[in-house]
Amino acid sequence: MAETLIIPQTESRQAIYDSLIPQIAALVEGEPDLVANLANIAAALKEAFGFFWVGFYLKKDDQLVLGPFQGPIACTRIAFEKGVCGTAYTRKETILVPDVEQFPGHIACSSASKSEVVVPVFDQAGNVTMVLDVDSDQLNDFSEIDVVGLEQIARLITNF
Repeated sequence: MAETLIIPQTESRQAIYDSLIPQIAALVEGEPDLVANLANIAAALKEAFGFFWVGFYLKKDDQLVLGPFQGPIACTRIAFEKGVCGTAYTRKETILVPDVEQFPGHIACSSASKSEVVVPVFDQAGNVTMVLDVDSDQLNDFSEIDVVGLEQIARLITNF
């Protein structure tokens, strides 16, 4: 089991994702516990990028419920189709929001959150089982590089 991550000392997010994704894959390989894996993935993303908030919302009955995360306290339950997380869940697609104040129906779990990217996580049958939510306290902090990197990490979770 890894005790530390090797994070390149660069401002290139692409280089960080390129280094981080295989480390996350190795970290979760052979560990069958979903909660443990989600906790380590959230911690790895927070450590590597210093994002304001990183975590998972898991589908439970007819809503999304807070799962493992890193950052300040968060909304506990989110209805489908509500906010960025519920919309990503319902649409079954990644949503990148440069300014959360401009997203219709945004749920302000923290007034410090300024931009957000939410990635649906699918099971092997193609059903959305959870979303990976990443928030920044900076406007327009995410790009297509983050979308691609986070979607690759979400695909690692599909294998659980």
